[in-house]
Amino acid sequence: MDVFKKFRNEIDSNPEAIYVLNEPLENRFPMHCHDKSQILLVEGGIAYLNTHDKQYYIPAQHYVWIPPGVDHNIKFNSSSLVIHNIYFMDEEDASDPFYGRLSIYPVTGVVNEILQLSAAWRGDILPGSWQHEVLTTLKHILPHTSGQPFSILLPTTEDSRMQDILRYLHDNVSEPLMLPEVAAHFGHSVRNLTRLFKQTLNTSFLQYVKMLKMIRAMELLLQTEMNVSEVAYEVGYSGITAFSNTFQQMLNMRPSDFRLLK
Repeated sequence: MDVFKKFRNEIDSNPEAIYVLNEPLENRFPMHCHDKSQILLVEGGIAYLNTHDKQYYIPAQHYVWIPPGVDHNIKFNSSSLVIHNIYFMDEEDASDPFYGRLSIYPVTGVVNEILQLSAAWRGDILPGSWQHEVLTTLKHILPHTSGQPFSILLPTTEDSRMQDILRYLHDNVSEPLMLPEVAAHFGHSVRNLTRLFKQTLNTSFLQYVKMLKMIRAMELLLQTEMNVSEVAYEVGYSGITAFSNTFQQMLNMRPSDFRLLK
């Protein structure tokens, strides 16, 4: 039995148990889902969660809630990244909307304390144990302590017309990336490319590019020693004010504050 099958079987084998995995194994697995819901905490760096139609970005000191049955995989590009995973038993979670949404939240207060407490645990946590009671409490308080979700994500598409365009945008994120120039580069009219973005990604060209640049800025702030001005220029902004204002608007914090999550 390969590691992936063993991992899947361990998580779901006991429906009443809470399964804890504090090893970065999911990075090695293909798209998959679990019968149990999952909380994944990222400490230091940034992780990438892919579903069939979106790529989510999970920065340090944030966690993602993944409902049962949601296909996903996790990727990260730092060997020093610390990941905590907890897989929860079913308790008819549909009664609270929180548990049915894949969302990312900053980790604070008692949630962080419980996650840190569980960092040394491994495998099935069985009903009747104090550890099971603690983790059940964690699950129950999440809807009341999580605040506003962190909504930095990029839509994805399998539309072949868009693959080269999106690759070009990613490869040239340090450039201004204006719609008329990109449209002309690929032989589209502005109107046609605008419609193509809306049809395949359900977003605008401008919004996609802004999000792409902010994601690259997040990576640079957490993974390099570049100062905020250098990061701004690296992602195609000619001045720090416009960059900082856009960053604040989209992430609800200044770039200098975001760097403190490192």
